[in-house]
Amino acid sequence: MNNSTLTPQEIMAVSPVIPVIEIADVSQAIDLANALIAGGINVLEITLRTEAALASIELLAKEVPTAVIGAGTVLNPEDLAKVRDAGATFAISPGCTNALLQSATDMNFPLIPGVSTGSEVMNGLDLGYTHFKLFPATSVGGISLLKSFSGPFQQAKFCPTGGINEGNYLDFLALKNVLCVGGSWVAPSDLTRSGDFEKITELSASALAKVSG
Repeated sequence: MNNSTLTPQEIMAVSPVIPVIEIADVSQAIDLANALIAGGINVLEITLRTEAALASIELLAKEVPTAVIGAGTVLNPEDLAKVRDAGATFAISPGCTNALLQSATDMNFPLIPGVSTGSEVMNGLDLGYTHFKLFPATSVGGISLLKSFSGPFQQAKFCPTGGINEGNYLDFLALKNVLCVGGSWVAPSDLTRSGDFEKITELSASALAKVSG
């Protein structure tokens, strides 16, 4: 599989759990990625919430070719261009604007836009998008909202993120219009900072085992 040509549909099918990651120190990026891969997760959403994020994306894109490196918290066309140039395979946004959606289309760059309302889903569909991030998932209606979306938006698929954790992720994954979930519980920032990468591998493997089980 060529990471540079993946579609949003293919990206959301790589793993049922996409870790939402904050990396504060570039020197920990490779160890973190390898820990997740060892646990069976090889798609990563590195959020643009730290100064080390872009450099981490660039490093991982070069040094960990087996990982599908994505960028989260992409807010505008400028962010999109930066993460593309850094080597990211895809981008995820917490919301959506026409400028961002059109920019991703113009760049031919995979974007999974964030939505929280039916109107935003409709706007995305009008612009050619069918795969979305529901955010913040549990705050905007969670499972009930996704069930409601399944009727009028049968072509739309979702990656709920925001409030997803070990206690509820399987309930979300049981929905027909959910392909994967995003969450930080498999790679919490405190474990990354402390360098407890074995625990991250354990959490990743456990999350996937419960899905398959």
